[in-house]
Order: sequence, then C-alpha cells, then structure tokens
Amino acid sequence: MTRSVSLSVIIPCFNESLVIRETHRRVAAVCQDCVENTFEILFIDDGSRDDTWAIISDLSSREPAVSGVRLARNFGHQFALTAGLDLCAGENVLVIDADLQDPPELLPEMLRLMADTGADIVYGKRRRREDESSFKRATASLFYRLLNRMAEVSMPVDAGDFRLMSHRVIEQLRQMPEQQRYIRGMVSWLGFKQVPIEYDRQGRFAGSTKYSLKKMIPFALDGFTSFSIVPLRIASTFGITFGLLGLAGLVYALGSWWLGTVVSGWTSVIIAILLLGGMQLLVVGVLGEYIGRIYLESKRRPLYVIEQTTCSTRAAGEDVPGGPAA
Repeated sequence: MTRSVSLSVIIPCFNESLVIRETHRRVAAVCQDCVENTFEILFIDDGSRDDTWAIISDLSSREPAVSGVRLARNFGHQFALTAGLDLCAGENVLVIDADLQDPPELLPEMLRLMADTGADIVYGKRRRREDESSFKRATASLFYRLLNRMAEVSMPVDAGDFRLMSHRVIEQLRQMPEQQRYIRGMVSWLGFKQVPIEYDRQGRFAGSTKYSLKKMIPFALDGFTSFSIVPLRIASTFGITFGLLGLAGLVYALGSWWLGTVVSGWTSVIIAILLLGGMQLLVVGVLGEYIGRIYLESKRRPLYVIEQTTCSTRAAGEDVPGGPAA
C-alpha cells in the first residue's frame, strides 16, 4: 500500500549536479521539521546531460522519501513540473526549483499561512532578485505587469512557480492538458483563495541559469497567447486602421487622376508600400502564433515521456493521472 504522504515536494532539474545534494539536504531538513516522516521529494530530471540522474538515483537508494523520474529528453521546465504534478501523492504540494534561489526554509511560514487563511495556494512574491542583471530584472518586471494587464484573469506580479498548493488544486491542474503550458498562469486561472508570501530571491547556490534569453522569449509568448487574445485584437485594430488609410489613399489617387493632378514621384509610393507591407507581416505573424498553437494542440501528443524511475510513489498497478505511461 502507498504510505500516507502529507507533503510532496516537486523539484524539476536540468543539469543541476553541482547543487542537487545541497538542495536535498535543505529540503529534507525543513520537511522533517514540518511534517516529520510523512513527506516525499520528487526529483524530475528533464533530460540532463551531466551527473544529475546518477545523483538522484543515489539519493533515492539511500533515502526512502526520495523518488526520481527521468524524462526521455529535455521537454522543458514546465513539462517536467507537469510530470511531478501528475505523480505526486501529497495532501499539499510544494513546487521549488533545484537552484535554491527560492529558499525552502519558507515552508513552515507557507504552511502556517495556508492553515490560518484557509487558502489553497500560497505563492512566493519576490521583493528583490539577487545576482540578476538589470536587463533581466527590467524585462521580467515589464513582462509580469504587461501580462497582468492583458490576461483574462488577474495574475500576481513578480511571482514564479515557487508555491504551496492543496491537493484539490493539483487535481484541477491534472484536468488541464494543454500543450503550451504556463503553469503559474494556469494556477491563477483556477481561482481558489491565493495568498502571497514575500521574500528576497537569492543567487544560485551553484551552476548557471538554464533560462537563457532564447528560452525566455518563447516562454513569454506562451504566457501571452495562453491567457490573452489582446494581441489578436491589436492585429485586428492595425488591419482596420490601415485598411481605412488605404481606402482614403485610393479615393485621393482616383480624385487626383480625375482632376488631372497626379502627383509625380516614387517616395510616397515606396513609403506606403513598406508601411502597409510591414503591418501586414506583423498581423500575419500574430495570427501565425495562435494558429501554430492550435496545430500543436490538435496533435494530442503526450506532454512528456518517462524513460526511467528510481522508485514508485504509488501502489503497484495504480494509474498515474493525467500523464503518459513510462
């Protein structure tokens, strides 16, 4: 039979061999203080190319509370997190990254807030972000505030995936199988009572960030296109505006021809062509982003593929909700 689990901790990992033992030490210590032996730690290896999986396997062989899941390739942080949400068994679930920028020592306060306020979600809200460039802080701040203005639901600013959630929130997330996953937005969309806990985000314990600008841009696009149709409305506004301008230009050109005062010169023509052509490409690009996401959803592929597990957190033969078979 599956042992009783009051708390699950989900830790997505990608090339985190330098920090993962320290992450386990700190997470296990705070969990032991809070819920004694009724916790599990799920390390989700998102196709790491270093010794991350070997370390997870070693920890799992020595620590009954530790389980490891290795994905068949690098599916991405949000999909690794989804795998953990599908597999966890706890009554409450803490999501935290392996890099220790979000301190696990906040867990007691998060549990207290959840109990005192009756909240289903306690999310970390960053006051300061250490060891991050001014560019990254500025773009992150702009992204969160712009998304909050454009999204169909209110989303907390300066909040990542670091949060504590109740089991009924997890059950609802398992019913949301979309391919373009922006989980912090999905959690906001669900509703329930959500309360913040403010903290200073620390620098990485070791290693380097796995979220490069190349990865951040598609992630931001997923956030905008998953929770807002404002870009489509902007594209429609551009189309209507420049369509009316084009119609006015046509009337002007015909009138000039009729009066015999056709304007000579090509500068104005070239400017008009470039301006209208650029707007058309922008509108087509916005439409393409949404159509591409519809195409990906229509294929109904599994969100992730599990290559290997170090131990099971469930009873033998029990189905894993919402995820593919290993």
